[in-house]
Amino acid sequence: MSAKNINIIGAGLVGSLLSIYLSKRGHNITIYERRPDMRKANISAGKSINLALSDRGWRGLEGVGIANEIKKIAIPMYGRFIHNKNGNTQFQPYGKKDQAINSVSRAEINMKLMDLAEQQAKVKIYFNERCTHIDKATLTTYLEHNETKKTTQSQSHLVFGADGAFAASRLNMQLHSDRFEYSQHYISAGYKELIIPPGENGKFLMEKNALHIWPRGSFMMIALPNPDGNFTCTLFLPFEGEKSFAKLNTKEAVKQFFEEEFPDAVPLMPTLLDDFMNNPTSSLVTVKCYPWVFENKITLIGDAAHAIVPFYGQGMNCGFEDCVVLDELMAKHPNDWDTILSTYQHLRKPDSDAIADLAIGNFVEMRDKTADPTFVLQKKIEARFSEKYPDKWLPLYSMVTFSPQVRYSTALKEGVKQQAIMDSIMALPHITQKWDSEEVEQLMLAQLK
Repeated sequence: MSAKNINIIGAGLVGSLLSIYLSKRGHNITIYERRPDMRKANISAGKSINLALSDRGWRGLEGVGIANEIKKIAIPMYGRFIHNKNGNTQFQPYGKKDQAINSVSRAEINMKLMDLAEQQAKVKIYFNERCTHIDKATLTTYLEHNETKKTTQSQSHLVFGADGAFAASRLNMQLHSDRFEYSQHYISAGYKELIIPPGENGKFLMEKNALHIWPRGSFMMIALPNPDGNFTCTLFLPFEGEKSFAKLNTKEAVKQFFEEEFPDAVPLMPTLLDDFMNNPTSSLVTVKCYPWVFENKITLIGDAAHAIVPFYGQGMNCGFEDCVVLDELMAKHPNDWDTILSTYQHLRKPDSDAIADLAIGNFVEMRDKTADPTFVLQKKIEARFSEKYPDKWLPLYSMVTFSPQVRYSTALKEGVKQQAIMDSIMALPHITQKWDSEEVEQLMLAQLK
């Protein structure tokens, strides 16, 4: 493959991984990142949802030989640990015995990817450089340094926009392209990061290998483990309404709310009130757009092409899968960038739309249904049936999370079919008594035909 000079806008997770893939194919890569170098400045505190790295993401990391590096900073979570309001807890496994999603710190994995990009792939990364314009005709990227305000320009053969949900690269295409489709949808809930620190000698104060959820109907709190013994907690709560961020405007109100809603968590959160008051309340957006490719020279990837809400834990995994698909196309069509980029867009657009919709649905599942006995029973029936007939039924969560060979768009379609079958099964009289019976099994088999 003849070497190209390629500019990437954004040194986040996807931009950094993409740079390693492109460099391994022999290209000369330069990344321009508008933020300072997070390895030298602490810029992530108070606004990071821990990430859930699953099989699609691991595949992306394995493709450039760095999965083992990342495993050192990951903690496997084998299921959801549900904290009910009455103090009861319950463990709900994600999949089969050894299947897990992995808790990783966004900042840690990003810093590791930047190190690997620079050291192994010889990628050049320039920080504090804000993209102000991309000239489609000359493929010149115009930049302004955040501190000095000095402007520079950089010409390349190709440009990838990997600069996140509010991408300057995408805005540039939006303003200078005819018939560019764009939509953004904010959910009514926002989020705030909180913390459960470790106990003595770095001891974990809750089950380490689980994703903890406090489901409360219209809102919830989750907690993911970190290697140093603490848990990153995230409160997802409506902005407005009876129980909302708008109402939690004093320390007294926050204290009363947490003691009422999360009584088992409060003793584990000594800095709760200060964290709540000091950390920002952030919004959650879904972004869909099209096209992602312009004149087969400028391409959007990761959140710049498809930002999704975090409730399926697939944002990073989906972005890493973009890189895998691009790399497979580079192998299949060496030097034919017209085919590579147009096929990438054609393949990935339906899948990113599907996971965006699934992620919204999973928010409802996590905050409303995980505490519902009917939902728990449905999952038990599905797990039992899947174990007996693995070729006939793979639960939706397993398709999305543990089956990178299944496209997101296929998983969505199958999930709709499965839910229709399960609705009829759950409506059977006395289902709680006969859930594991031959009758239920035969009914499911008949409906699958």
